[in-house]
Amino acid sequence: MGLQDSLRDDLKLALRQRDSCRLSILRVLLAECRNEEKARMRALDDTEVIDVLSREARRRGESIDAFRAGNRSDLVAAEEAALAVIKEYLPAQMTREEIVQAARDAIAAVGAHGPKDKGKVMSHLMPMVKGKADGKEVNEVVTELLSGP
Repeated sequence: MGLQDSLRDDLKLALRQRDSCRLSILRVLLAECRNEEKARMRALDDTEVIDVLSREARRRGESIDAFRAGNRSDLVAAEEAALAVIKEYLPAQMTREEIVQAARDAIAAVGAHGPKDKGKVMSHLMPMVKGKADGKEVNEVVTELLSGP
């Protein structure tokens, strides 16, 4: 069973349980998947669905930051609830130590020696951590490792 099928099944369950918060978020996620399918003119596989979910999670995180800056605790709570539902469908996130280890492996594989090789390292590393680690954090780790001693 694919990830989209799981989303649809959980949507039906949320309908039965009258869980309006979960229901609305699942509808948004499925709509985003449909929009992506229309844009690509084909069905999405699970990795592409994870990309859509990651994009939605990132949007929710940015909204949370903006609402906190505006002292809108009611909207922060709603967005945090939405983010929690989205994270249930995303793969487990890597810890910083795991990201550091993966970055060291990528640096060794590419043979990078300094900050000028950052592009090579990132292009080698990002497909391996896609959906499992935040791109900003991966970028920070690679920058630290390449500029360090």
